[in-house]
Amino acid sequence: MTDTSQARTDAASRATLGKAADENFPVAPFFLPRAWRDDLMAVYGFARLVDDIGDGDLAPGGADARHLGLAPETARDRLAFLDAFETDLRRVFDGTPRHPLLRGLQPTVRRCGLTPEPFLGLVAANRQDQQVGRYETYDDLLAYCELSANPVGRLVLGITGTDTPERIRRSDEICTALQIVEHLQDVAEDLARDRIYLPAEDLKRFHVTESDLARPTAGASVRALIAFEAERARALLDAGAPLVSSVHGRLRLLLAGFTAGGLAALDAITDAGFDVLTGPPKATKPSLMRQAGAVLLRARKEG
Repeated sequence: MTDTSQARTDAASRATLGKAADENFPVAPFFLPRAWRDDLMAVYGFARLVDDIGDGDLAPGGADARHLGLAPETARDRLAFLDAFETDLRRVFDGTPRHPLLRGLQPTVRRCGLTPEPFLGLVAANRQDQQVGRYETYDDLLAYCELSANPVGRLVLGITGTDTPERIRRSDEICTALQIVEHLQDVAEDLARDRIYLPAEDLKRFHVTESDLARPTAGASVRALIAFEAERARALLDAGAPLVSSVHGRLRLLLAGFTAGGLAALDAITDAGFDVLTGPPKATKPSLMRQAGAVLLRARKEG
């Protein structure tokens, strides 16, 4: 690889990893041990890249496609792009991957004994996004979150060596809630991609049509629907909160940050009057710190 090609590769990888700052919660905060931070960023880089492929946010002729051996015309087919990425992902576990972010992931996988399943779940979720744009029931949406969100929490527990069946169950509740919160923030953006992550049965219940979701501001029925879904997410976060008290030290701070990020985002949605159509309501730093303190106080009482 020439120096110029390597520079482009490094820049593309930095751009992918740089998106961590835009998340609702800290991906790899400074207070964690360096090894954990490196491993979490390696997993984040994978998850962010597969999302970018699924959302069509990568240039067909860009470095990511070239690393996977895809011609630009093939890379325009997101399913083909995801298939090539999955093939390279499998090399993480039994060979040498071609993509630099996947090569960077390999030491984490080996050091932490991570299995392919969570990674394959994230790829499957993005493949599903190419084929499914509507969800009839809440249970259908939960099944999607099992692929799109829950693997991330399981990977965090795997990296920190704290995965037990009970913790995985609580983690799944938190991760599903965080995914629902993100869907609520991004209703307009998702609709522009011809995706609706609000269950059709709920749209009918609140007399909301797809045309209502396409308006520049939310009417009363849309606001009522968003409030209902936000309360569901809040209940899931509350149910999963004992995960925080089940661990100690810096890991407790990390998991409190995840949970607080979801709660602060819900506060932002509430403060916006549940009008998510004017733009994604974003958590403020004071709200995030306040919620983190509340989560940690609860954990102290429970622990």
